[in-house]
Amino acid sequence: MNMRNLFLFALVAALYVGTGFFQSWNLALNILNLGLLSAIMALGVNMQWGYAGLFNTGIMGFAALGGLAVVLVAAPPEPEGWAAGGWGIMTGLAFGIAVIVAATQVYQRMRKGAARNLALLAVITIGFFAYRALFDPSVAAVESVNPATAGNIGGLGLPSILSWPLGGVLAALAAWAIGKVSLGLRSDYLAIATLGIAEIVIIVLKNEDWLARGVKNMIGLPRPWPVPYEVDLQQSAGFLEWAASYGFDPVSASTIVVKILYAMLFAVVLLAVIWLSERALNSPWGRMMRSIRDNEVAAAAMGKDVTRRHLQVFVIGSAVVGFAGAMMTSMDGQLTPGTYNPLRFTFLIWVMVIVGGSGNNWGAVLGGLLIGWLWLIVESVGPGVMSVVTSAMSEGALKSHLIDSAAHMRLLTLGVILLVVLRFSPRGLIPEK
Repeated sequence: MNMRNLFLFALVAALYVGTGFFQSWNLALNILNLGLLSAIMALGVNMQWGYAGLFNTGIMGFAALGGLAVVLVAAPPEPEGWAAGGWGIMTGLAFGIAVIVAATQVYQRMRKGAARNLALLAVITIGFFAYRALFDPSVAAVESVNPATAGNIGGLGLPSILSWPLGGVLAALAAWAIGKVSLGLRSDYLAIATLGIAEIVIIVLKNEDWLARGVKNMIGLPRPWPVPYEVDLQQSAGFLEWAASYGFDPVSASTIVVKILYAMLFAVVLLAVIWLSERALNSPWGRMMRSIRDNEVAAAAMGKDVTRRHLQVFVIGSAVVGFAGAMMTSMDGQLTPGTYNPLRFTFLIWVMVIVGGSGNNWGAVLGGLLIGWLWLIVESVGPGVMSVVTSAMSEGALKSHLIDSAAHMRLLTLGVILLVVLRFSPRGLIPEK
């Protein structure tokens, strides 16, 4: 890494330190944690776009699948829900998978023609109605059990940190299914497929209450080891003595300590992903992926299976996004499907990759930290800046509207930053070598 790149990272670090000094360390650490998670997601997208030129517009869906993994693993089980219809739901899902497998076998083993079409139609139609007959009554029974506080089957009650790799697995499975269908076609089909699947994932999370309580949200998810709860720290005599010795307020000190532990945990994961990404990028596999990206026809002529390699890197990148999505839900302690929107979880991650430098892992990290800081700091300081700008205006509806809408200045700010970077550094702040 040259001096220019080190200077850029030092400048971003100064932004976070300045936020701590001039506003609050709680805010600075909160932005840092979200920036670290965004940087991990940006690394996953950079693998897909920077390595292979795959345009993934469904980042939101893969992040949401990671969040769902936290519910499935770490949420406490609901015995009443399981007794009412949990096993019926599992039976219905197993039957649905069996129908899909049977339809696939019919399609592959029978000769092309009217007989195969009729057999396939019969398997799908009969299987669908049988599946609904098994699945729907069990769902209704589960969702009727304490719907105000439960109405779901819960999770396994295991440590939250175990859900992170499962989040990557769920995202990888979804990416594999999407890739098998769309990666052999034109590149715009992948963009359409990922966008559609992401919306379907969010709709399922919002409407299937038995899974994660839908729009009623899943709250109280346990934190990953070794992050404690603030209340536990405030009740610890040793911690209170330590805070008093330095003149810290116990409440603020406990919040800062928790966020520092999160930052350390996320930084370890980020460094591990960077290390693995750099090794992959500089390996023969990475050079092959870049050759496929630059000229698919020439790579295919040299005997490379382009579609298979595209599927491979698409699955890996999506797994990284799902892993980060699980980490984010663990930090939040809740799964709220309504908060997943394309602006935050797709567009913003793409801006990070483009501004940082597509094809460069360190550029993706820089973009994640820089744009993550801008995204949250503008919302925080926007009303204050607008109050100063409108100080000469008389009190009225227009002035109030401008101040109230100042938080949305971050959209304008991101647009300006993106245009400036594309104008003066088209390949990003840290371009690909």
